[in-house]
Amino acid sequence: MATRTTTDSTTAGAIPVDSAAFGRFAGLCALLAAFGGLLYAVSFVILKSAALSALFLLLGGLLTTVLLTSLYSHLRAVSASFSLWAFLLALVGQLGAVIHGGYDLANVLNPQPFSARLASLPSAIDPRGLLTFGLTGLGLLVIARLMGLSQFFPRALSYLGCLLAVLLVALYLGRLILLDPANPLLLGTALLSGFIVGPLWYIWVGCVLLRGQY
Repeated sequence: MATRTTTDSTTAGAIPVDSAAFGRFAGLCALLAAFGGLLYAVSFVILKSAALSALFLLLGGLLTTVLLTSLYSHLRAVSASFSLWAFLLALVGQLGAVIHGGYDLANVLNPQPFSARLASLPSAIDPRGLLTFGLTGLGLLVIARLMGLSQFFPRALSYLGCLLAVLLVALYLGRLILLDPANPLLLGTALLSGFIVGPLWYIWVGCVLLRGQY
C-alpha cells in the first residue's frame, strides 16, 4: 500500500503526510512553550512562587521536547550528525528541566522538614541549571546554526536562536559562579532571556512551523 507524500521545501525528496501534522503540533507546542516560559519567568523573578515556577518549568520542558523533535526532522537534511548531537543535548536539557520542575513541585505540595543547609544545596539532577540552561543552551546553539543553513527557516531566526543560546549558557554560568539570583548581571540576563528573547524565539519558530510547506 503506497504512502501519501508531500514535498518539503528543504529537500528534494518527499516526506510522509503525518510529518505535516506533527509539524503543526510542534508549532502549537512552541507557542504554548513561549507562553509557559514567560509565566515561568514571571513566577520565578517577580512573584517568587516556588509552586508556579516549578509547574511552568515542568510543562515548558515537556512542550519543548515536541519542538526539538520537529526541528531535528528538518535539520537532519542539513547535517545528520550535528542535528542529532544538538537534538540529544537539548533534549536531555529539557528532560532535566521536567525532572527538576517535578522535584520542586513535589517538595512544594508535600513539604518535608529540611535543615537550612540541605535546603540551600543545588538540585542533584539539575545543579544550578546545568541541564535546563547549560545543556539546552549548547544544543540550541548548534540548532540555531543549522537553522541558518536551512532554506526552511529565516536567517534572522537563526541569529535570534544563537542569542538565546548564549544567554542560557550565561545564565547557567552566572548561577554557578555568582550564585545570588539578585545579582544585577544575573538578573539582567534572566530578564532578557526569560521575558524577551526566549518567548520571541519560541513564538517565531512556532509560526514558521504552523505556516510551513511540507
